[in-house]
Amino acid sequence: MAVIVHNRWGRGVPVRKLQALLERALGILELPPETELALVLTTDEDITRLNREYLGRDRPTNVLSFPQGGEILGDIIVSVDTAKREARKLSCPLLERLLHLAIHGLLHLLGYDHELGEKEARRMAHAEGQLLKALVGRDFGLLKNIYEIFPERRLDVAKLAVNVDHVATVREARKVDYPDPVQAATLAILGGAHGIVVHLRGDRRHIQDRDVRLLRQIVTSRLILEMAATEEMISFAEEVRPDQVTLVPERRQEVTTEGGLNLKGRVKKIAPVVSRLKEAGIEVSIFIDPDPAQIRQAAKVGADIVEIHTGHYAEARGREAVAEELARVEEAAKQARDLGLMVHAGHGLHYDNISSVAAIAEIEEFSIGHAIVSRAIFVGFKEAVAEMRALIEKAALFRQR
Repeated sequence: MAVIVHNRWGRGVPVRKLQALLERALGILELPPETELALVLTTDEDITRLNREYLGRDRPTNVLSFPQGGEILGDIIVSVDTAKREARKLSCPLLERLLHLAIHGLLHLLGYDHELGEKEARRMAHAEGQLLKALVGRDFGLLKNIYEIFPERRLDVAKLAVNVDHVATVREARKVDYPDPVQAATLAILGGAHGIVVHLRGDRRHIQDRDVRLLRQIVTSRLILEMAATEEMISFAEEVRPDQVTLVPERRQEVTTEGGLNLKGRVKKIAPVVSRLKEAGIEVSIFIDPDPAQIRQAAKVGADIVEIHTGHYAEARGREAVAEELARVEEAAKQARDLGLMVHAGHGLHYDNISSVAAIAEIEEFSIGHAIVSRAIFVGFKEAVAEMRALIEKAALFRQR
């Protein structure tokens, strides 16, 4: 196992001690002997540049991780400037602060992600604590303060799941093997997507079975499968095991999904589908209109999540109409949260209309595809995703709980 340290910051950094501790960490984790990673120690200016270019955040941060694959885990970038400030605030040696940040970055390379929810954040914090304790031989007191130092990690920002259907739409227009939605998904994740969404339709007009199977192999965050509640799709989901299924209505004549799943009078039909998917270990969401009656029915069928259909908001014209549709979405989100449902939203959202809905505190995740794929034609996929994520994060400043 090898840890290659690139010290761009300068003298005064305990490089050899940090390198030795990280190599011990790889051994404790029982990673293969040929495992390699790079640790880059740099300045606030340099990490701000990387944060802006790859994640769309024009500000310094303490640590970034860029996974690769196979024997090479990837790169961990640590700002020594920020680490020094945090070490002073915590009254701890610089080596401890650098080690903590490097371990945090290492766990990200191994697939941990505190931004995936409170449960995952606790799992990652526990892993950090166990590893640091093993390395320094005592409890690492900094852990209790991590969320005081990093308020942005309180999960107040909604997540972004990127739908890559329309990459497949371009491919299927010529029935060739490019562009590949699997490649697009990889770039979306590098751009900061928290999850990947695909809609496998009965007519296979864009996404194919092969796409979903490959995505299941490479998406380590969240793979979300949109599908109709048919026996064919239920069996496919049970086989492939996405992290989440979103049940949607489907008509062969429609260009795209035209509205939410109507649960009126269908609770007895949909509830067993939800139960069957959950028994397979899959979270279940219902794509639904912002209608109080439909929200209540979604709770009755046992769904974990509702994805509120934002199409009417996106298509509204005129200030009053937009405000009215936005209020419907907000009221539905609050109702769903009160019923114990997780709240997602999507459909028709783009760079000019996302901010208002992203400021709704109850919405935990957005599913956006067409706008990002369209933007990617001009700026690239990673950049398009990073731009959308930056808008969602900016809107979080206006969230009120």
